Amino acid sequence: MYKITVIPGDGVGPEVIQAALHVLDPIPIEFDFQEARAGNSCFEDTGTTIPDETIKMANNSDATLFGAVTTVPGQKSAIITLRKELDLYANLRPIKSYPGAKSVYNDLDLLIVRENSEGLYSGIEEYTLEGATALRVITRKASEKITKIAFHEAYKRGNTRLTAVHKANVLKKTDGIFRESFWQIAEDYGKIDGYSDIEVDEVYVDAAAMFLVTKPHRFQVMVTTNLFGDILSDEGAGLVGGLGMVPSANIGDHNGLFEPVHGSAPDIAGKNMANPTAMILSVVLMLQFLKENHEASKLEKALVKVLKEGTFITPDLGGTSTTMEMAQAVRGIYQKI
Repeated sequence: MYKITVIPGDGVGPEVIQAALHVLDPIPIEFDFQEARAGNSCFEDTGTTIPDETIKMANNSDATLFGAVTTVPGQKSAIITLRKELDLYANLRPIKSYPGAKSVYNDLDLLIVRENSEGLYSGIEEYTLEGATALRVITRKASEKITKIAFHEAYKRGNTRLTAVHKANVLKKTDGIFRESFWQIAEDYGKIDGYSDIEVDEVYVDAAAMFLVTKPHRFQVMVTTNLFGDILSDEGAGLVGGLGMVPSANIGDHNGLFEPVHGSAPDIAGKNMANPTAMILSVVLMLQFLKENHEASKLEKALVKVLKEGTFITPDLGGTSTTMEMAQAVRGIYQKI
């Protein structure tokens, strides 16, 4: 039995989480789901966006499913807090074309590996007489760890190119450390059978942003720092149909948290029209994390069939179905595979 913490959150979070649990229900694996709170509605009720009990539950689980939260300026970010407390230092964001989505390219399949624990997301800011400053924290330890994850992911995917994305020509010390760490790890992995076949290169982040639009097939796995990874993965989402199509995995040495890249979308909350694709694909990533690869593959195939047929898809995909109607269609096809 797997113990899974479920955090619905705010906005469309509860709706896409409901869809996720619906497609998980027929899977022949025993799950113990326990619900926890986080987000703005939690803050209004308890005075905190992320209770200690939620962190404790997630830390003691095999994995966590996270819907979406609304973060009001000035509030502590629930998701960033969870990432830090659970030491989820790697954020994996696959950018993949699926049938039925309005993609710029119909054959993309790349992975952005984002350092998840430091950079400008360290949250170290202070006001000055002139305005404010933010401290960008980059360490060798974190840079080496994320590079190793990127090599492992490239190897697992059968990819032959790993690209480091940085701005070391301007951020000479911080991105300088990231770049040096990448090339040191690359040298070490170049001596290991299998990994030695992986080609490594580097691209400045501004050029990477352009190539992601004009020549995205040059990338297979990209590894980068926190803020750059966040921006580039949203850009990548725009190439494959939008944020509703992109899942993510937050991974550490002992835990994993899985969430759609999209936010809480308060403008459509409660209308049951949110696209559940990113959440369902996040479930696929969770199953892979739990090494339930057969069921993960079956669920992704069921989703692909629903997208391809186009009968039960949400309005953003050009259909008229609700969130749960699309989830029901995925579940129905999964049960026939």
